[in-house]
Amino acid sequence: MNWQQVIDPLNNIGLSALLAVVPILFIFWALIIRKMKGYQASLIATGLAILIAILAYGMPVKLALLSTLNGALYGLFPICWIIITAVFLFNITVQSGQFEIIKHYMASITSDRRLQALLIAFSFGSFLEGMAGFGAPVAITAALLVGLGFNPLYAAGICLIANTAPVAFGSVGIPITVASQVSAIPEMAISQMVGRTLPILSVFLPFYLVVIMAGFRKTREVLPAIIVAGVSFAFLQWFSSNTLGPALPDVIAGIGSIVSLIVLLKFWKPKSTWRFPSEPAPTINTDVYYTPGQIVRAWSPFILLTIVIIAWGTKPIKDVFNAVGQVQFGFPGLHEAILDTTGNAIPHLFKFNYLSATGTAILLSALISVPLVGMRYDEAAKVFGQTIRQLTFPIITIAAVLGFAYIVNDSGISITMAAALANTGVLFPFFAPMLGWLGVFITGSDTSANALFGKLQATTATSIGVDPVVTVSANVSGGVIGKMISPQSIAVAAAAGDLVGKESELFRFTVKHSFYMLLFICLIVLAQAYTFSWIIPQYQMIVAGRASVIPDFTQGYVYLMILATVLVAFVASIWFMNKKKVYPKMS
Repeated sequence: MNWQQVIDPLNNIGLSALLAVVPILFIFWALIIRKMKGYQASLIATGLAILIAILAYGMPVKLALLSTLNGALYGLFPICWIIITAVFLFNITVQSGQFEIIKHYMASITSDRRLQALLIAFSFGSFLEGMAGFGAPVAITAALLVGLGFNPLYAAGICLIANTAPVAFGSVGIPITVASQVSAIPEMAISQMVGRTLPILSVFLPFYLVVIMAGFRKTREVLPAIIVAGVSFAFLQWFSSNTLGPALPDVIAGIGSIVSLIVLLKFWKPKSTWRFPSEPAPTINTDVYYTPGQIVRAWSPFILLTIVIIAWGTKPIKDVFNAVGQVQFGFPGLHEAILDTTGNAIPHLFKFNYLSATGTAILLSALISVPLVGMRYDEAAKVFGQTIRQLTFPIITIAAVLGFAYIVNDSGISITMAAALANTGVLFPFFAPMLGWLGVFITGSDTSANALFGKLQATTATSIGVDPVVTVSANVSGGVIGKMISPQSIAVAAAAGDLVGKESELFRFTVKHSFYMLLFICLIVLAQAYTFSWIIPQYQMIVAGRASVIPDFTQGYVYLMILATVLVAFVASIWFMNKKKVYPKMS
């Protein structure tokens, strides 16, 4: 027998919304005031959500528990799979001793922490978000910064805040694709609208990041780098999103920003080198010389990661992998057992895409890297076991957080909060980004938030005479601001940044910045809706669904052959460059 979701269990939308928000308020209280460990706060919040779903919303106990279990399994795969493999790749770089060469190389470009943050957290993180997403960019960049000697709290916090700029176009534009599917607004129109909102934030974000790290006075010393990073990224993000669509803005803007910064640093350096006040003096021996072959070898895990993730992100390869390496099934006892408010059955499909998953791409990069960095596979296996033990509590946290997200969505709790905000009338455009922010806080994913609230955004905007592309795009843009405080993101960053058990510190570090940026986006969207309506792109609503296309696997196999050729060529070049051992020259 099916159970139908309830929006207003207390027959008063205001009171129902207050009840619905209790688990979220608990998370804020637990992490900010009580300073609980992340896994404790997540488990208790999930328990609260289950109780409210059963006692107030009338959700059957069996469905409530199955929904939570479904979410926890999604947390384990693909989310935890990404984190485990990303940290494993980083750990083999450290254990093999190659990360010392990376630190030396970064110091030769710049040993200034402000500039390293711009290069790695902002620019490289944006590139990774465009290709992978799902927590991988924060995991990899936070681990890199900690390895370089950053204060762990600042490394994780800066990477979370920097990750706001690219999230909307992450994973080759999937968040916008989903927003288009649920709202019937063309992808290109949403891409253009988001591309006319987020670059305003992106251009100021490098400045904001450095101010957080070093204060305003020290920020002025690196204004040339800040301007180059922000302007190059924002311009390319705007241009590509408005002309090419949602798939490539992060990739293009990330690469453009990296190249622009490196070129600048060839001709300009800050007057002084800034490091964290409590940071010990650098121990890197500048008299040591590493050959280009040694440097490329040290960076090979991350170069391979970039190559493989680019390949994994292409549709032909995904189609092949999903055809031969995916298990999908309706979740027993839950699939189509819940009806939404319109009476339609909600599908609950568990997709175990073990080949096309981003974590598998990272694992392949790590496995190819093992001999390149001078390790044996038995040594790498031990490192993998150490990585699992290192991530025990983050894995529990992420599973609990995703269980929380699923029970909140399936029970109708999240819809209650959305319905309350939708009743704000002409002020709804101001609150529209808050829906996206709330959705990402709950689910940890801009894609999921758009699937959850995209249709509501469109219908509410139409009812008050506002162009729906404004509010649907606001859901996307507001969502990126919620990413930095989502319990899922906090758990990922804490795991990578050596802050396990200190998630509350990291949450307190980012939460105020999330509110500042959210207010900024809300004001921009309100102005777009009523004052600067000329900025809204012209488009036609999608009337009929798109015809399904049977993928042509031939192109996918060709892409795989090209990938294999590139990987073999890269490995061979590393071997050739290091065939003759060159030892560091000591003066």
